[in-house]
Amino acid sequence: MDNSYPAVMSRKKDILKKATGIDYDKFEISPIAFDYEGLMNSCEYSWEDVQGILEETGVGKTALVELKNVTELVRSISLPGRGGRIFVKDEAANPSGSFKDRRAALSVFHAKRLGYKGVVAASSGNYGAAVASQAAKRGLKAIILQEVYDSRKVGQPEILEKTRACEAYGAEVWQLTVGPELFYIMLRVLEETGFFSASLYVPTSVRGIETLGHELAQQVFQKEGRFPDMAIITHAGGGNVTGTARGLKKAGSHNTVVVGVSVDLQGLHMASDIDFNRKSFTTGHTGFGIPFLTWPDRTDVPRNCARGLRYLDRYLSVTQGEVFYTTELLAKLEGIERGPAGNTSLAGAISLARELDRDQILVVQETEYTAAGKLPSSQLTFARENGIEVRRGNPKENVPGKAIVIPERVDQIEIEDIDMEKIRHSYIERAMKITEGYVPTREDLQFLAEDSKSSIDYVRETMKALKVKTAELV
Repeated sequence: MDNSYPAVMSRKKDILKKATGIDYDKFEISPIAFDYEGLMNSCEYSWEDVQGILEETGVGKTALVELKNVTELVRSISLPGRGGRIFVKDEAANPSGSFKDRRAALSVFHAKRLGYKGVVAASSGNYGAAVASQAAKRGLKAIILQEVYDSRKVGQPEILEKTRACEAYGAEVWQLTVGPELFYIMLRVLEETGFFSASLYVPTSVRGIETLGHELAQQVFQKEGRFPDMAIITHAGGGNVTGTARGLKKAGSHNTVVVGVSVDLQGLHMASDIDFNRKSFTTGHTGFGIPFLTWPDRTDVPRNCARGLRYLDRYLSVTQGEVFYTTELLAKLEGIERGPAGNTSLAGAISLARELDRDQILVVQETEYTAAGKLPSSQLTFARENGIEVRRGNPKENVPGKAIVIPERVDQIEIEDIDMEKIRHSYIERAMKITEGYVPTREDLQFLAEDSKSSIDYVRETMKALKVKTAELV
């Protein structure tokens, strides 16, 4: 068999059909639109099934913790009557230490039920550890592919920490350098092993996260007699936002404002060998967050079930220094030492809480485990070794890849709103470029409106601005 890059990529569709058990062609409506809900429900598990499957392996039902000390600190720097109550869903209590056990649990169960002997996942870490843990519980083999090194063979401490976690659960870990080879290698491994593709973007992965949003809503309602006002979610590829938002709605929490937060890494290219080790965060940053909002189907499967733009009400960025500060704040004030991903959304919540009334409730919907490679001391030491300036001061002076400025006071944590209108416009523009020559129908306009959380009129006006003719105008 020809295993050259072009040959393997030409077989992608067939490889993925065998590796996921999904015929994506069944859900295609046009070059633009597809049956999103049909694809999401294609794994045919009821809501009760999903909850039971996760419970079998000890996933979920994590504690909802009110951060009373952090809330009081926020109120001390807020206007009178302001300073919302901050809660956190402690997902570090899951078997492998993060919310990603939820997405792995259903996917690995599904692989086992369909008769696969093993699972393959591409992950910088937490998801890989989750897949490895669940595979061990279900008696399946696991292969985890990681982008770990730059061309100097220097690896980031956080990723190396996650490598150790994957191997501890018995997975075979393939460590790769940064670049375009990850997907090619994944396709070859899937083809040669016949294993299941435990992609981050298949229906089982996203539906597993729905349990997180559902639990969150129910726990707040049981404690307070009402649903949360805001859910604050670290955003990267979109699965966390998508699953949590869908779970909130299933619980009846329709008015909860869904807010995504990413670490600002603008100016750094995620596939750049030079930039790879000049960032201190491997996920939950704008280098993934913005591209996946403007075009979600840039994934290892033909259609991505993680579509954050469908669900976000607001999208914010915070700096690396603010997240490091928040990590220490959580440990020193609440006695909870957790890793950087969840603390990204917590940094956003600290700033957001100042906007809200004292009786309003914000929920940070995840924490993750921490360990030596994830600690701020390890990350900041590595940053200095790679020529990054690290100092205390005004975090607005952060420059991704050049300077990490850690706040001196909590009131210096200030979110930056990312323009959702620009994101929506970019998404529609990208859809038109990819399907150039195709004349969109009203059904396409409806799909784009749903996918961008806008309206048909908004899509129509955007297309007019882009000078795109629709079937209505032909």
